[in-house]
Amino acid sequence: MAEFDMPTTYDPRAVEEKWYRYWEENKFFHTEVNEKQRPFSIVMPPPNVTGQLHMGHALDNTLQDILIRWRRMQGYNTLWLPGTDHAGIATQAKVEEQLAKEGLDKYDLGREKFLERVWAWKERYGGRITHQLRRLGASCDWDRERFTMDEGCSEAVKEVFIRLYEEGLIYRDNYIINWCPHCRTTISDIEVEHLEKPGQLYYIKYPTKDGTDALVIATTRPETMLGDVAVAVHPEDERYRHLVGKTLVLPLVGREMPVIADEYVDPSFGTGAVKITPAHDPNDFEVGRRHDLPQVRVINKDAVMEGEIPPAYRGLDRWECRKKIVRDLKEQGYLVKIEDLTHAVGHCYRCNTVIEPMLSRQWFVRMKPLAAPAVRAALEGQVRFIPERFTKIYLNWMENIRDWCISRQLWWGHRIPVWYCRDCEEVMAAKEPPEKCTRCGSSHLEQDPDVLDTWFSSALWPFSTLGWPEKTAELSYYYPTSVLVTGRDIIFFWVARMIFSGLHFMKQVPFREVFIHGLVLDALGRKMSKSLGNGVDPIDVIESHGADSLRFMLVTGNTPGNDLRFHFERLDGARNFANKIWNASRFALMNLQDYDPAVAPGREHHTLADRWILSRYQACVREVTDFMEAYELGEAARVLYEFIWSEFCDWYIELVKPRLYRGEDARDRACAQDVLATVLRGIMELLHPFMPFITEEIWQRLPHEGRTIMQAPWPAYRPELRDEGAEGQMAVLMEVIRSIRHIRGEMNVPPGKTARVILVAADGNVRDLLQVGNGYIQDLARCRVQIRGELTRVPPQSAHGVARGVEIYVPLAGLIDIDREVARLQKELAAVEKDLARVRGKLKNEGFLAKAPAEVVEKEREKGEELSGKASAIRQRLAVLGG
Repeated sequence: MAEFDMPTTYDPRAVEEKWYRYWEENKFFHTEVNEKQRPFSIVMPPPNVTGQLHMGHALDNTLQDILIRWRRMQGYNTLWLPGTDHAGIATQAKVEEQLAKEGLDKYDLGREKFLERVWAWKERYGGRITHQLRRLGASCDWDRERFTMDEGCSEAVKEVFIRLYEEGLIYRDNYIINWCPHCRTTISDIEVEHLEKPGQLYYIKYPTKDGTDALVIATTRPETMLGDVAVAVHPEDERYRHLVGKTLVLPLVGREMPVIADEYVDPSFGTGAVKITPAHDPNDFEVGRRHDLPQVRVINKDAVMEGEIPPAYRGLDRWECRKKIVRDLKEQGYLVKIEDLTHAVGHCYRCNTVIEPMLSRQWFVRMKPLAAPAVRAALEGQVRFIPERFTKIYLNWMENIRDWCISRQLWWGHRIPVWYCRDCEEVMAAKEPPEKCTRCGSSHLEQDPDVLDTWFSSALWPFSTLGWPEKTAELSYYYPTSVLVTGRDIIFFWVARMIFSGLHFMKQVPFREVFIHGLVLDALGRKMSKSLGNGVDPIDVIESHGADSLRFMLVTGNTPGNDLRFHFERLDGARNFANKIWNASRFALMNLQDYDPAVAPGREHHTLADRWILSRYQACVREVTDFMEAYELGEAARVLYEFIWSEFCDWYIELVKPRLYRGEDARDRACAQDVLATVLRGIMELLHPFMPFITEEIWQRLPHEGRTIMQAPWPAYRPELRDEGAEGQMAVLMEVIRSIRHIRGEMNVPPGKTARVILVAADGNVRDLLQVGNGYIQDLARCRVQIRGELTRVPPQSAHGVARGVEIYVPLAGLIDIDREVARLQKELAAVEKDLARVRGKLKNEGFLAKAPAEVVEKEREKGEELSGKASAIRQRLAVLGG
């Protein structure tokens, strides 16, 4: 062994920077196709190129790294493929913000120059999050890093678009889309966040043309009435059957429109009569198509009123228009009443602007034919969701899926590969710009100005990143990937789209399993957000506590699919765990300087404590491995924590110290060293996927084979080392030691004093065990032990305990100043009884019970029970001391 130079305290920053550089420089993360090895592959959910690491990223990538490091150690040929997403809306917004500071907008630059600015921004800032992932310890194959707009991925996007177009699965049509007036683009249905907001329900009277009757409708958006073309009622609603087919006159506008019957109408909502505005409501759009109604657009892309409407409303913002319409309806006698209500309002998931449903000519993917195989894949087990409950959520969405609007009114992104002939209006989809129109031969061609939805390219991620549409060796070897690790919030955004894309183009699912995790919430259970100011920066945490502590905190207590609350106390606990490992390892390594594995004694020389820790270590190996296989990573971390902290550090190291210190028997010391080194090295290897930095630092200081712990074999379960007899025997001895320690603490025995302890066991086997473990008891409980089969007379002033059938007596005379201890306990009892009387008085006070909140009363009851138990324990101690 080298000269001992291990620092007394653990410095995560120095260790983490050193080892990550070593791993990356030596390309330990890199992999090549090897048909002789079994592959295990993960594609990283690509974070936005605009982004920086947040706690959701930290959790997601920690879980992926744990799986990759574990499988790598198991001998798999592992590929963790990293990359970033071009994030169309977010990235364009960043650059437009920069331009605004210069007094410019994108139109001042033009499309080509604007895109040059975006690419420059990406080159400058786009690597920030990948550098932060390195700080976290992500063992990605950075040599294979991809970007959704790199040459290969762009080629895949064009290939997919053209194939789907030629198959009739991509089409262009006028359709209701979700328009964000702030981002000035369409967003898909699943990018709309429906937030509960206070609002009003306006009841408006629509008179019949002949003036003999009227229908009262209820709406939350009176400004859209300017685009009304009908009023619908349910066909079985007796209240309105006589009005179906009649003509109404639209208030304020004068437009004549019919009363129609449609089963879409909910007779129990409002009045049971619904205004139909096909150009500004998705449900009304479908009703309008069924009844061949006109589409009257009255709100433009700036959310400003326009079109065939009274001049008084033209040019008004939608909210100002609402106020004016309500005033005018009231003045003209059409407003019946207004009711307050709370309802779901669609917001842009990026900027939180209220979405405006709008009729627009857009590109769509026809989803039903693509969704059907993706549904079958989940039902037949081709792809498995973990936890299983997410299968139902996935299926429900896929079975009720609507066509996907894929065009976005942006400049940054994959431009739609479609050209239009300005002479004959022919539409041509092609990878490269056509020289002339395929129908009329004209060269007056114009490319569609829109780009594709960002999710269109990321839907191809599992195979586009491996070289598709080329038939690469990587694609053949690593696809389908092994598992996708992702948050529950993007099952629809991304997971479903990857599944139907993989099935359609690769004829196989893109991954065998989908490991779903929850969100990282703040301590109060709220989503972390800028608006709430409750976010926690993972890099700040890494600076203060170290990456290993952050990783371990995120995984412990984490169950698949469930949200996780971030508590700084838990983070401190993880750091304490790292320090505990460091201190225990430092002690072990300090005592291993003369250790030679080649001359270590055999198993026949193992003591009871050796056999116990080796057996418990094997149990730990088995449990951790089983939990990992089941994706119960939090449970695996819990098992490791309990074994390392309690059994190894608190017990075995204490048990082995005398054999290392006394040096009376060289063979015994060598045996203790061998077990200590073996178990410590195994602990580092089991813990490595969770805490990669500290484990590498310690493992490198232990006797080992290989250049890095990353390449060490995952510990194998060895049933021949399980020794249930040793485990049972040690359980008895440990309980006896705990009981003696408890008595010493309860009776205030000074830590430095050696106590006399009498152990009484009627069972001869137990007496033999106590004799074998006598040294352990004496060393760890600081006592001199007498072992007896029976006791004829209890020693006076003895504290008493029972542990696993062993009676324990600790004579206190000479150990403590009994008179002083009696006086102290009497004083303590008086104080406790005074507090108890006060609490009991409160609980008998009818006024307090009537006025105090239930939780306050309950706390007082709990306090009373606690004080009562404390008083009882003190009296028992006084009885022992004769007080």
